[in-house]
Amino acid sequence: MQVIIDNKPYEVQEGMTIWQACTQAGIKLPSLCYMKDVSANASCGVCVVEVKGAKSLLRSCITKVTDGMEITTNNARILQARKMNVELLLANHPLDCQTCERNQHCELQQITYEFGIHERRFPRTRPELLKRDYSSLSLIRDPEKCILCGRCVAVCREMQTVSAIDFSGRGQKTKISTFMDLGLGMVNCTNCGQCALVCPTGAIVEKSHVAQVWDAIHNPEKVVVVQTAPAIRVGIGEAMGMPWGSLVTGKMVAGLRRLGFSKVFDTDFAADLTIIEEGNELIHRIKNNGILPMITSCSPGWIKFIEHFFPKSLPHLSTCKSPQQMFGAIAKTYYAEKTGIDPRDIVVVSVMPCTAKKYEAKRPEMDGAFDYWKEKLKLTAENRFYDVDYVLTTRELGRMFKETGIDFKGLPAEEFDNPLGASTGAGVIFGATGGVMEAALRTAYEVLTGNALEDVNLTAVRGMEGIREADISINGTVLKVAVAHTLKHARTLLEQIENGTSPYAFIEVMTCPGGCLGGGGQPIPTNAEIRMKRAESIYAEDSHKFIRKSHENPEIKYLYDHFLKEPLGTLSHDLLHTKYVERKV
Repeated sequence: MQVIIDNKPYEVQEGMTIWQACTQAGIKLPSLCYMKDVSANASCGVCVVEVKGAKSLLRSCITKVTDGMEITTNNARILQARKMNVELLLANHPLDCQTCERNQHCELQQITYEFGIHERRFPRTRPELLKRDYSSLSLIRDPEKCILCGRCVAVCREMQTVSAIDFSGRGQKTKISTFMDLGLGMVNCTNCGQCALVCPTGAIVEKSHVAQVWDAIHNPEKVVVVQTAPAIRVGIGEAMGMPWGSLVTGKMVAGLRRLGFSKVFDTDFAADLTIIEEGNELIHRIKNNGILPMITSCSPGWIKFIEHFFPKSLPHLSTCKSPQQMFGAIAKTYYAEKTGIDPRDIVVVSVMPCTAKKYEAKRPEMDGAFDYWKEKLKLTAENRFYDVDYVLTTRELGRMFKETGIDFKGLPAEEFDNPLGASTGAGVIFGATGGVMEAALRTAYEVLTGNALEDVNLTAVRGMEGIREADISINGTVLKVAVAHTLKHARTLLEQIENGTSPYAFIEVMTCPGGCLGGGGQPIPTNAEIRMKRAESIYAEDSHKFIRKSHENPEIKYLYDHFLKEPLGTLSHDLLHTKYVERKV
């Protein structure tokens, strides 16, 4: 089709919206509600354009082009309308930019500046102040900052099929809320944080642990150790002003040391440990006619999803804890014994791309180290401690670096501390969708066959398609596997299991698009293009690792020889495995 945009002819595809046609033509239209692949509900009215013959201005994000359409994107009428719509949003918005989590990263703040708005002309129309929602362990909602764009509702409903939040009320009383206004912590929210990732303002943010971490670091009686998830090394650079997907592992380690952490360890170590336990669990199920398909259990948002919506399928989950939780348990048992430190004096801090990890760390069953020490140290319930004390998102770590004035780009590369900092390429790829599956198959193949893989790059399970499947031949037996990211696609696989049509032996599920590298705690913006850049860096680090299989990690071998004794053994079961519970919807 041919259209005229600002007096110039363009060829466009039939079915395109005006927004898409303008973007293709290199014209950027402003918006506060539209987000590609997420939301297009035309609620903000900031993307309006003029179309010849139309009685009123049209919202470009939902209006389809027609052959011969003449579009104007910039004139006095359009600019006045856009500015007016933003001013109406500002009437109910709190003017607390200096203390807002999203200051300098707020789309409303940016568009206000771009439109040259310097005062609030209109009075407040909301009848009452809306209370903040602190009920979640992972997220804080501030309805006063909400501009009713609907992005959070769309991503929760369409991408995750959870629908924990929605519009409620009418007219001036319209707001985004949970069922019966109970709060995120009291409904079926999975804590994934995708709502916070797409929110254009500070209406939904992570529940920060920065203050508690600073207190621990400055406490001379505490030994504060930090672990960093694989996706942090391809995200924290963005938070510090570097290009998308910058691989900054060494700079990250150096920066964490300068913040004052006693030891800088790597969650990749625990990812390798997870593969040993999970791989052996899969082999045990296959050999002993156990429940199949077995499904990975690394992603806490996914775990809460299945607990809420598919409790009948809980036996299909691997009993392995996530790498974050395995690390915490090992740090407060094995590492505590090895260094002679009282486990009560060790503070384990995780840096994760995931807001749901904050929730996971406080699940009541995540206290394996406490049970380990209970008799030895004569501990009581009052002395109970968790395996992981605090969880920071990538964004929170970025704020800590900025708070201390660290010149992140100029930092030299440094190495992780040992023994809990040694890892393989298999541990690194946990950060991308398909990575857990690939890492597990690298080990499972060699354990079952006794032969080395000719090529450890199992590209069949890589990619950004919603569901990917592969047939892996092991000693003549074909193992059918599947990989899914986002809860929408996980739902599809679970429905197959519950109706008896699932053909798979092993399934990997990650809550967020692209896996952990697209987590709800990652830098804003995060979109498909950025996720691809991060994935490229993840696989680049894997390819440059000297050891690329979890079972070949020498520190993991030492851990089993001198502490755990054997995979799926008694101590491994107590520290590294867990159980799940049915939750109401």
